[in-house]
Amino acid sequence: MPKVTFMPLNKTVEAEEGLTLLEISEEHHIGLEHACGGVCACSTCHVIVKDNTDDNLEEMDDDEIDTMDKLVANQTLHSRLGCQARVVGDVTVELVNWPPREL
Repeated sequence: MPKVTFMPLNKTVEAEEGLTLLEISEEHHIGLEHACGGVCACSTCHVIVKDNTDDNLEEMDDDEIDTMDKLVANQTLHSRLGCQARVVGDVTVELVNWPPREL
């Protein structure tokens, strides 16, 4: 099983291959923001992939690329949307919107 490390929490969890970072964060009560409910319509689940682990996520599809281009102002070469990034190996990500906002 792949291991996913969520920074700045420095929390590592095991995850089933093929799940999204958002699904994994919800399963382990991490608190990854997702205002749109995980349907690629916002950018609150923006994460930055660390430690050269980009290859351990499935490639971006056109919807994720479009949403990133339209909505993510502080995008990097390693930015992904947690609701779309499917895990295929060990990965470390930084939660951009941390700590989660209070409702």
